[in-house]
Amino acid sequence: MDQAPGSSDAPEAAGGLPGCYRHPDRETGISCTRCERPICPECMVSASVGFQCPTCVKEGSGTGHAPQAARPRTIAGGSVADDPRLVTKILLGLNLALWFAVLGAGDRLVDELDLVGRLQYYYGGPVEGVAEGQWYRLLTAMFLHQQLMHIAFNMLSLWWLGPPLEAALGRVRYLALYLLSGLGGSALSYLLASPGQPSLGASGAVFGLLGATAVLMRRMNYDMRPVLALLVLNLIFTFTWGNIAWQAHIGGLVVGAAVAYGLVHAPREHRALVQRATCLAALLVIVAMVCVRTLQLTP
Repeated sequence: MDQAPGSSDAPEAAGGLPGCYRHPDRETGISCTRCERPICPECMVSASVGFQCPTCVKEGSGTGHAPQAARPRTIAGGSVADDPRLVTKILLGLNLALWFAVLGAGDRLVDELDLVGRLQYYYGGPVEGVAEGQWYRLLTAMFLHQQLMHIAFNMLSLWWLGPPLEAALGRVRYLALYLLSGLGGSALSYLLASPGQPSLGASGAVFGLLGATAVLMRRMNYDMRPVLALLVLNLIFTFTWGNIAWQAHIGGLVVGAAVAYGLVHAPREHRALVQRATCLAALLVIVAMVCVRTLQLTP
């Protein structure tokens, strides 16, 4: 049940910070500038000054108050969507569709889409890979899986991390974050791994979402211990388990955190410019890594 505007009886979460008035289990250090109720990223609506809760936005849009609040915005300046999970669902669908395609086509499809720098096929086959101009592999490898446990773990992680970020950033910014994180992981794998070592999976993008979650939680003054513990645990698995491309994990993590920082810390008066510059800078770094490695592998 919603509390009356101005009420000080906000639910308090276990960590000491108040809980969102609509989601009491979510700690937050941000309050509505009109009614002062605590609000989480999903409930934040950007106003001319600070953030407002959905209740005040609804009331203001019908009474002429707070005209800026009539156009709901996320903490990163994106449009508030009716379904904050739509892009995550589409990404899940693409990963699953390609996995089923692999089940039907077999290893031949994997050989055509996985990330490989330069691979000399046996029996006089052609030399092919990213170094030969097949840059599409940097992207297709992000959606490619073979093992059931591999895709299950990545998709569960995507479903857990994705929707809160999509709600907080908006659809376009969230999609840019996901794609740049995945490409960052692919680029670092291409740069550092053996040129003939195949790599595939959404792990780089998922690690980017994990890094972005940490940045967002820090921005919202949330308790950082849960996400930091999860990050440390995943890094331990990255460097101790076999057959894991650690380069993809680290590349995705670094790019995801950097892009998220630019998205949520961009000053309001220059928000669009700073956010576009952040994404462009990340893309240029990715292209630079690919070009450097290609020069190294090309005679």
